[in-house]
Amino acid sequence: MDRIHIFDTTLRDGEQSPGASMSVEQKLEVATQLARLGVDVIEAGFPISSPHQLEGCKLISRQVRGPVIAALARAVEKDIDCAAESLKDAEHPRIHTFLATSPIHMHYKLKKTPDEVVEMAVQAVRYARGKVAEVEFSPEDGTRSEIPFLCRIIEKVIDAGARIINIPDTVGYTMPWEYSEFLKAIMEGTPNMDKAELSVHCHDDLGVAVANSLAAVRVGARQVEVTVGGIGERAGNACLEEFVMALTVRSDLHPYTTGINTKQIWNTARMLSNTIGFPIPRNKPITGENAFAHESGIHQDGVLKKRETYEIMTPEAVGRDGSVLVLGRHSGMHGFKSRLAQLGLSLSEEETRTAYERFLVIADRKKEVYDDDLYVIVSEQLGREMETYGLEYFNILSGNTAVPTATVRIKEGTEIHEEAATGDGPVDAIFNAIDRALGVQARLLEYVVQAVTPGRAAIGEVSVSLEIGDRKIVGRGASTDILEASAKAYVNALNRWKAFLSMRTGGTDESV
Repeated sequence: MDRIHIFDTTLRDGEQSPGASMSVEQKLEVATQLARLGVDVIEAGFPISSPHQLEGCKLISRQVRGPVIAALARAVEKDIDCAAESLKDAEHPRIHTFLATSPIHMHYKLKKTPDEVVEMAVQAVRYARGKVAEVEFSPEDGTRSEIPFLCRIIEKVIDAGARIINIPDTVGYTMPWEYSEFLKAIMEGTPNMDKAELSVHCHDDLGVAVANSLAAVRVGARQVEVTVGGIGERAGNACLEEFVMALTVRSDLHPYTTGINTKQIWNTARMLSNTIGFPIPRNKPITGENAFAHESGIHQDGVLKKRETYEIMTPEAVGRDGSVLVLGRHSGMHGFKSRLAQLGLSLSEEETRTAYERFLVIADRKKEVYDDDLYVIVSEQLGREMETYGLEYFNILSGNTAVPTATVRIKEGTEIHEEAATGDGPVDAIFNAIDRALGVQARLLEYVVQAVTPGRAAIGEVSVSLEIGDRKIVGRGASTDILEASAKAYVNALNRWKAFLSMRTGGTDESV
């Protein structure tokens, strides 16, 4: 069986989802889990785009072993130099350079002739090949490029040293059968294509990114670029878990293997969800809450008699082992650490002690602590490295005959900010009080609350989206008290804003 290489771009293209930004430490934690999942390549970031991106790539290159670590670069020397610097400590470095090749991009964006674009691409690949042993080239907007021109530029960059050629469906426009024929024409029209591995990168604007990726594999692609949960620009990318499980479940149609440990899929999806504050949709294939749920009486009867009547895969196959109740107030540090290890969650000793203290508080409140609670506790712990503001105290006066009033105390280093404010409701009052205390003018764009685990004492998880000036910032918080979770989420967003301001010089990121 042929091996399909999984190129994960969650930390680069995935992080370009509005609101999906991660701290450097959070990126490292996700990268470590991706290595545990078994991806072949981790695209750690776009180093030239900001100091934050550069530092994230450096940290991952230094500490993550096993997968190839790739860094993205435009086809210019300063980008390639920055990418090479970020990868200098990587065990297996790769520079991924790209240049637009469609007529619309060359004419309006690059303002270059086709001959100039070919020369730029060749020079960039040759220059990158002088920095690292492995270079990948992507003709941006590949599927809207002219095939004869694509064959010409691909032949030249392979001669210059590119060993992976990635054909992206940048705008998610292509249909599966169309993509298959397009790729076959490239392979047949490029004389030296046998010297490079064919890769594909599909966007999901029309909902066919995974279908396009599967179609590409059937005609010869041996690397597929994906993201966890399908996050990414606009509607996102081909979803890692959906692509891998399609190969696994339908191996009769797709006789290919990957290096993915499918039992780590659920852990990886939950970690990412908690890290960036994006809830997993209930009806999401593979990882959604309803993916293995059956409500119809007919379905329930069939599953009870034989699971395969309505389930084409088992929850255990993707790491959803059915273990619901995990720990309680009487659990010790050893049991706590053991369960974290089983879930693939790694913390330093100091971080573990702090997380354990948080666990005991939650266990006292809700008696039963579930795996999802642990994901929330750990993700909160990993997010504290960016804290400028700390929520010390809040108090609410509210009722159906009282004007909702909130008092908050925020700590900033050794300085204490305390204020009170009214609002349309208790949550609005809290947010207004925080704004007054810190002298911030923020506009609430979105407020989302969901229960993380079952029961009346469930942890509530709140995500907020704020606009400060021309910046959009997302924050999240969790607690068994939804007002506390709301206050935490708001303060978390402001911490992300402060973290962005601290690294603003030279940055180009558009969201935090």
